[in-house]
Amino acid sequence: MKKSVLTRYRVMAYVTGVLLVLLTLGVFAKYVLDVKGADGFTSVVGIAHGWLYVVYLVFAFDLGSKAKWPVSKQLWVLLAGTVPTAAFFVERQVTHELAVRLEKQAPVDAKV
Repeated sequence: MKKSVLTRYRVMAYVTGVLLVLLTLGVFAKYVLDVKGADGFTSVVGIAHGWLYVVYLVFAFDLGSKAKWPVSKQLWVLLAGTVPTAAFFVERQVTHELAVRLEKQAPVDAKV
């Protein structure tokens, strides 16, 4: 597995996580606080999160298949983009786990 697979997953995890938090705040502002203009904000952020979540799913599935995760772990990572702030915690755990694996996989440079 290449480091770039992990990097693109990490970027999309953060993007998806931030958009989901913004969407949650927008929905709260729209329905609880009755803020004017929250309707448009919620629509735009909701559409952006929806489309980018699909990209997140592709990258997370690619990462999981290359890391040879069991189906249960893959589903856990895939669903992290649907729970506000979960993507941040799952991303950290996945990164720590795979960083060790990538470090062991990298060739050691020999001194000449």
